[in-house]
Amino acid sequence: MLDDTDRRLLRQLLADPGLPMADLAERAGVTAATAWRRLERMTGAGILKGQQAIIDWRRLGYGVEVSLRFTLDKTDPRAFDDFLAAAHLVPEVLTIETFLGRVDARLSVIARDMAHWQEIYRRKILTLPHIAEIDALMLVATLQDTEALPI
Repeated sequence: MLDDTDRRLLRQLLADPGLPMADLAERAGVTAATAWRRLERMTGAGILKGQQAIIDWRRLGYGVEVSLRFTLDKTDPRAFDDFLAAAHLVPEVLTIETFLGRVDARLSVIARDMAHWQEIYRRKILTLPHIAEIDALMLVATLQDTEALPI
């Protein structure tokens, strides 16, 4: 599916997504036209889904991150759908994940400080529907944060 040239292009793109095409191609050892064609092919195949801006929310004054694990009361057949729809409406929720197993869902929530976190928790999180159990894990440090693949 991917050859060495494709992998070189992807590695360079992951390392510096803002590189101009000419620089990306040079770093990957191909011409700009070749790089463009290959990236277009990988985009068409769904390998590349686009480029995005990554905003450091910590630099915007959000100093608290909490990971919340939820077990839902699934006696209502709409429990998952209702919970997820409501969670999408909380602006401080960065990530929503669902699981198979004892934990049904996980939310990553940010807040400016502990007082703000307490307000979010009481007014927004505890009002989410169908919660049977919540387990909160406060982030202390991020030691590795990468979306790079071993390509």
